[in-house]
Amino acid sequence: MLKIQNLSVFYGQRQILRDINLGVQSGEVVALIGPNGAGKSTLIRAVSGVIPVQSGCVRTNGDDFRSLTHIQRARYLAVVPQAVSLPPAFTAWETVLLGRTPYLGFLGQPSGSDESIARRALERVNALEFAERRVGELSGGEAQRILLARALCQSTPILLLDEPTAHLDLQYQVSLLQLIHELAHHDHLAVLVALHDLNLAAYYADRIALLVGGELKALGSPREVLTPELISDAYCLPVQVVEHPLTGEPLVLAESTRKA
Repeated sequence: MLKIQNLSVFYGQRQILRDINLGVQSGEVVALIGPNGAGKSTLIRAVSGVIPVQSGCVRTNGDDFRSLTHIQRARYLAVVPQAVSLPPAFTAWETVLLGRTPYLGFLGQPSGSDESIARRALERVNALEFAERRVGELSGGEAQRILLARALCQSTPILLLDEPTAHLDLQYQVSLLQLIHELAHHDHLAVLVALHDLNLAAYYADRIALLVGGELKALGSPREVLTPELISDAYCLPVQVVEHPLTGEPLVLAESTRKA
């Protein structure tokens, strides 16, 4: 569903991403991991069209995104950006309804169908109860759910998320990633999500892409990518990888250098 081919990005003379090749299928969650500065957020922005690419392309169903208008692209993919500031005076309902913008007619007025889609999006993220509250009154976890609902309201087959669990406590991290996993598998979305937490990536992602220094160093299942050799080298930190006693997934543990 989403195909990234030989994608390179420069900031001035500095190359940030080099020849990235990555595909995300319908019904799949692919987690982007890597140390700070690896290029995770840059890749999300490049795929979404926020920043230009110097070479390579992004395709879906054979269409090159560069040949699409902004509205056409917005009907293909939705983005949950990192640490975005929402208009505090808007209600959650008004914010989510903005997701229907690519489908509005000349007068820009949402139809009954648009409102039904917005309501369904709020229900999917368990946020219908605070639909009439101002965004400025919401907690971090609630605001993040509204951002996800707005993206779902776009009714796109591709969903991009840039560090959606940042600044959330463990409860909200788990509930949000569980929802994202369900959306991919039940609604057949192609999901590309940048994550810092390797163990959350191991549990909720179908495949993991490891970025280091703007290059794709590994791509595969959590067991294939989360190895002591790959992770220690990428993060410049000795780690152990053991089997989680409850889930059986790989569990990454940093080796402590503190003396007893």
